[in-house]
Amino acid sequence: MSTVGDMPRNTVSRRIQRSLHGRRRLQLSLVLGLPLLILVVLYLGSLALLLVNAFWSLDPVTSTVRHEWTLDNFVRIATNGVYHVITIRTIGLAALVTVTCAVIGFPVAYYMARIASVRTRRLLLLGVLLPLWASYLVKVFAWRAILQQQGVLNWVLEPLGIKGPGYGDVATWLVFTYLWLPYMITPIYAGLERIPNSMLEASSDLGARSGPTFRRVVLPLAFPAVVAGSIFTFSLTMGDYIAPALVSSTQFLGNVIQREVGTSNNLPLAAALAIIPIIVMIIYLIVARRLGAFEAL
Repeated sequence: MSTVGDMPRNTVSRRIQRSLHGRRRLQLSLVLGLPLLILVVLYLGSLALLLVNAFWSLDPVTSTVRHEWTLDNFVRIATNGVYHVITIRTIGLAALVTVTCAVIGFPVAYYMARIASVRTRRLLLLGVLLPLWASYLVKVFAWRAILQQQGVLNWVLEPLGIKGPGYGDVATWLVFTYLWLPYMITPIYAGLERIPNSMLEASSDLGARSGPTFRRVVLPLAFPAVVAGSIFTFSLTMGDYIAPALVSSTQFLGNVIQREVGTSNNLPLAAALAIIPIIVMIIYLIVARRLGAFEAL
C-alpha cells in the first residue's frame, strides 16, 4: 500500500510512462542517445584530430611537430612513387583476401544454413566463432611457427617433395584469410538462413533444378550478405600491420604508418598516410550500400 509521500513520485512516473507510450523513436533515443553521443564524439573527434595533424609538419632539425598549416605531406605522398606502390599493394591484398574468404566461406555458410542438421549446425557455428575468442597475437604467432623453415607445414609437405611458402606475401595472404574468415562466414550464414524455404520450393515447382535455383534465387538473395562480410575482411586487412610484420618483410600501408609514428616520430606524415585507407573505405562503403550490404547486417 503506497503512502502519501509516494503519491507525487508515482504520479510523475505515470506521466512519464504515458508520455513515452507508443513513441518508439523517443524511447530509443533516450536509451541510446548518450552512448551514441559519446561514441560519435570520440570517433569523430579522433578523426578530426587526425585530419588536423595531417596538415602540420615535422621540423627536420628538432624533430618536433610544427603547428603550421601546410600541404607538404600530401604533396610528398602524391609525388613519391613508393607510396603509390604500397597503396596499390595494400588494396590488392585486401581484395585478394576478401575474394578468398568469400570463395571459402560461402560453401561453409551454405552447408550450415541449408543442409546441416540442427546439431551439426550448432557445432559448425561454434567452430567458426571459436577462433574469435582466441588472442590475435597467439593466432599470428602460431602461423609464424607453422610457416617457418622447420615448421609443421614443411614437415607435412616434405614427403610429397613440396616446400611451403615460408615467410612472404603468400604467408601474409594465408594468415589474413585465416584471421578474417569467420567475419565472412557469419554474415553469409545469417543471410542464407533468412531465405524463405517457400522461395526454393516455388522455384522447384516451376521446374528449376538445383543449379538454376542456386544461381537465380539463392545467390542474388545472399549476395548482399557477401558484400556485408567483405566490409569486414577488406577493412581489417587494409588497417592491419602486425601480421605482415611477423610473417613477411613486405611493406603495406599499416606498416608504413606504424613506422612513421614509432620509429621516425613523424606524426603528421603518418596522419596523412592514414587518410588513404579512410578514403578507400568510404568509397567501399558507398558501393556496398548501393549493393544492399547494410540491409544484410
